[in-house]
Amino acid sequence: MTLKDIIDRATDKSNFCNLAGYMDFCSIYLEYIKTELQAVIVSRKESHYNFFQYNSDGTYNVSRPINTKLMLSLEDFILSREKFINILKNIREQEAKQRENRKLLNDFVYSCQQSIGAALDALPANRANTARKLNGDLFEQLIRLIIQEMGINVTSGTISLPIKQDDTTLFHMHYQHDLIIKVDDVAKAIGSVKTSSKDRIDKIFIDKFIYNKLTNTKTPHFAIFLNDVQRSGKEGKYSISTTFSPGHFKGYTIKLNPLDGVYYIDIRPDMTSSDILKNHIKTFDNFLLADVWKFVLKG
Repeated sequence: MTLKDIIDRATDKSNFCNLAGYMDFCSIYLEYIKTELQAVIVSRKESHYNFFQYNSDGTYNVSRPINTKLMLSLEDFILSREKFINILKNIREQEAKQRENRKLLNDFVYSCQQSIGAALDALPANRANTARKLNGDLFEQLIRLIIQEMGINVTSGTISLPIKQDDTTLFHMHYQHDLIIKVDDVAKAIGSVKTSSKDRIDKIFIDKFIYNKLTNTKTPHFAIFLNDVQRSGKEGKYSISTTFSPGHFKGYTIKLNPLDGVYYIDIRPDMTSSDILKNHIKTFDNFLLADVWKFVLKG
């Protein structure tokens, strides 16, 4: 399959209506990069991050940073497909909590999503904003499909909030959410799903504060991020930099309200550098294995 074929597939959302669609695409992309790249560039900082440079059919574009500690090889990905689905379907069994299975949950999801993001990086610069929006939408969809595969009722959409005064409903406000986890049609938890926290972390904390203030509830709010790294430096000297703002995170956690869970698939070392951060930020497997069930069973 050519790079054009791969890009056409990545830009058609109808190819990602189920987990099989994500897995099929990842297999195709991993097969392509084995032999068809112009170069693999190693980051000058943290050498386990690589950048994929495409040939002339990708206008020699360079991809986002890829964490080789998480990105599966084609062979390992193919061998893990069935196991990944089995873990999701039996997520509450003790076997799912084994270290190798916890790692697979993170690695497999990372590989599926980064194969899409890296493929979209081959698009010309004038389509960068479209690619960014599409990549984010497909990540949200991937997380919803994973949660649904575990048997949990989760949707995206709008919640209508009644605004009352003296027990009288004056009007309704409408809030759009990436994830709404429901039990018996009651919202048990609300989640944000973003590829990174860059320019978004403030809104997630504030959304929890406003939502619970308006509804007079304590509905849990959580966030799931793919990573917080970006390419930096000039050609020939590519490196990575972080997009995480620890000061903002700690400030909102202490002075506004803590989120009820923050999860990263590619967690950064600086997220475990202080008690406040490491007490509130975990890897994604913790959400799947434990925390989401606390939301579902609460009350």
